[in-house]
Amino acid sequence: MHEMIPIQIPASIYGLVSLFVALLTGAVKLEDVKHAAKFLILVMPVLFIPAGVGLINSWDELRSMLIPVITIMVVSTVMVMGVSGLVTQAVIRHRAKRREKA
Repeated sequence: MHEMIPIQIPASIYGLVSLFVALLTGAVKLEDVKHAAKFLILVMPVLFIPAGVGLINSWDELRSMLIPVITIMVVSTVMVMGVSGLVTQAVIRHRAKRREKA
């Protein structure tokens, strides 16, 4: 996909979008990926260890920009939480409307 689409997008995003489309279309059943998904969620904290080590190794460079980095982290976290909450509410309302119609 990266060769066909000239946008600079990480391969993992292509994979997530492809899996999402496959799940929506029924090409892949939820039961087929459920076991692997549970395992990946279980080991997810281990996947953050290399990033943490990289931050520790880069501490000298990060120290000078600590306040802007923390500010960006807090603002982006609050934004993601807000958008996630709004999307969740919209999905719940949409499902409730569909149930009322049925």
